[in-house]
Amino acid sequence: MRHRRWLTPLVLLGAFAMIAAACSNSSSAAGGSSGGAAVDCSAAPGCVTVAAGAPIQIGTLLSVSGDNADLGTDSLYGVELAIDHLDGKFDGTPGQIDGHAVQLQQEDDTCSAEGGQAGATKLAANPDVVAVIGTSCSGAALGVADKILGDKGIVLISPSNTNPALTAQGTHNPYYFRTAHNDLIQGAVVSDFAIKQLHAKTAATIHDESPYTEGLTTAFANAFQTQGGQVVDAEVIDSSQQSYTPVLTKIGQKSPDLLYGPDYTAECALILKQGHQVAGLANTTFMGSDGCFASNFIKLAGSAINGAYYSAPNLSAFQQKDFYNKEFIPAYKQQFGTAPLSAFHAHAYDALNLLAAAIDKAAVKNADGSLTIARNALRDAVQGTTDLQGIVTTYSCTSLGDCATAVTIGVYAAPNLAIEGSTGNGQPVFSETKTLAQATGSG
Repeated sequence: MRHRRWLTPLVLLGAFAMIAAACSNSSSAAGGSSGGAAVDCSAAPGCVTVAAGAPIQIGTLLSVSGDNADLGTDSLYGVELAIDHLDGKFDGTPGQIDGHAVQLQQEDDTCSAEGGQAGATKLAANPDVVAVIGTSCSGAALGVADKILGDKGIVLISPSNTNPALTAQGTHNPYYFRTAHNDLIQGAVVSDFAIKQLHAKTAATIHDESPYTEGLTTAFANAFQTQGGQVVDAEVIDSSQQSYTPVLTKIGQKSPDLLYGPDYTAECALILKQGHQVAGLANTTFMGSDGCFASNFIKLAGSAINGAYYSAPNLSAFQQKDFYNKEFIPAYKQQFGTAPLSAFHAHAYDALNLLAAAIDKAAVKNADGSLTIARNALRDAVQGTTDLQGIVTTYSCTSLGDCATAVTIGVYAAPNLAIEGSTGNGQPVFSETKTLAQATGSG
């Protein structure tokens, strides 16, 4: 697998070693561009000043190691392709934002609260980081990276966080946004599939209490019960353990029509492998979610994957767009030597473009070639995004940080998962498009 690292600080260090960039949080007003108004940087959280010829520094906080490396690496590739295409073409040469190169400071969220804290702390310590794309996993963001970065006035845009609490009244950080769907939508679509296509009347749920798994399990259970289904058991597993058999055996005593276990790659594989050994689950349909939707999961699950279902962004909807099918995917394969590793590469591509448009709107272009970016102005520009056309959907950000409008979720019959290592035509067996208002019954 080829992974170009031309955007990392180490590569750009020599090129920019002699460039002195002004400090953020300046105590004086910065002059605007010719004819523009001055920017007051004295009030918190201040400004970032990008010196003439210096790069705009953007952080990434994605899961790029361990069992969930495919999830974050896939998103990182999407970010890199977006930077490549800032000049209007995929040619391996990065484009610019307002005449400035883009430099990535890459940190690993390790798909954990600990990783989110460590990575966000490093990014927050760099006063020149304008904004961050991340995190991969909801647990690395909720009350962790979103707070650490938000306290510094640093915008965080996630391509794959889906936990509803991240954009809920009372728990949303005003500097947090996402291009990923809200799991209130995914839960509603999964419930529709279970009832309309599987004709399931009973379901059991299993999760590891992480923000992602608990949030999606709750969203599904609420929707399923609202539609007349019965949740006969709701169990919790310890992801640090290697045996889920006692919990699965307990679920098997209820013989549910459906076992819904949204989780990440290693846990999804264990649920499948061990669940198939439980007699009481012999006639139960297994179903997971986009956290399992990764190339590594296919390897870990092996033949146990056959016959299970997984919900994720409907990649076939992207494939109907000429740009994705004829330009983006060929560039992804050519530059990285693989088909997409997970389901959120397009969301990451869109996140970087959304951020670039907001930077262009918020930045004051000074006469000496420098940029002054007020952190609150950047947040307001992101929040003010309206009708931005992306690969995944059209984006209009709400005051609570949900930017995706109508979202299309597909349900795939494994092993036909439309990612590297899968087989089949890559088409979902079920698909629905919903807005957040439709999913919650509020519109």
